Amino acid sequence: MKRFRDLEPQHKTAAQLVGVVVFMGGLAWASVPLYDWFCRVTGFGGTPLIAEENTSSEILDQTITIRFDATTDRNMPWDFSPEVRTMDVRIGESGLAFYEAHNPTDRPVAGTASYNIAPYAAQGFFVKVDCFCFEMQVLEPGETVMMPVSFYVDPEIVDDSEGSYVHTITLSYTFYEADLPEDETAALDTALTDGAEQATDTN
Repeated sequence: MKRFRDLEPQHKTAAQLVGVVVFMGGLAWASVPLYDWFCRVTGFGGTPLIAEENTSSEILDQTITIRFDATTDRNMPWDFSPEVRTMDVRIGESGLAFYEAHNPTDRPVAGTASYNIAPYAAQGFFVKVDCFCFEMQVLEPGETVMMPVSFYVDPEIVDDSEGSYVHTITLSYTFYEADLPEDETAALDTALTDGAEQATDTN
């Protein structure tokens, strides 16, 4: 086997190009979770900040309107909507909202949600404490669930040069269909097999 230094010039170039492609592909793969982590920590790109609990040291008398938006990808068969469209909360106060999801199909459907905050000036001050978007959701045929979102608005927003002019914050979710987990797929395959065998025995 030839060493790299013993290769012909054209072969060296080809090997270098392959190395560059592999390296760039690795960066692209790694950049997705890194970018997601960065957005969650900083609120960049419309991603809300995340906290394990409400760490606000004060609750202001000033209120702010939270608007809840829900959409689904065109391939997602669920019905998905917020329980309420708007909610007024005091700045620094913990808020709790619910989104309803319904699977109208005759098969289990898995989904994952992406989310966004608008306007841009509010992105560093809207903090989610608990949210359904961090885990895959699986709804059985005809099943309906209520999914909670707990949050608060950081009081520092009133001292921010741009955030102080924000009176309404929109929290948007979009659900996408996902591959069923292996246990759900296995259970579905078993059910289909049993159904087929019962139909054969009946005939």
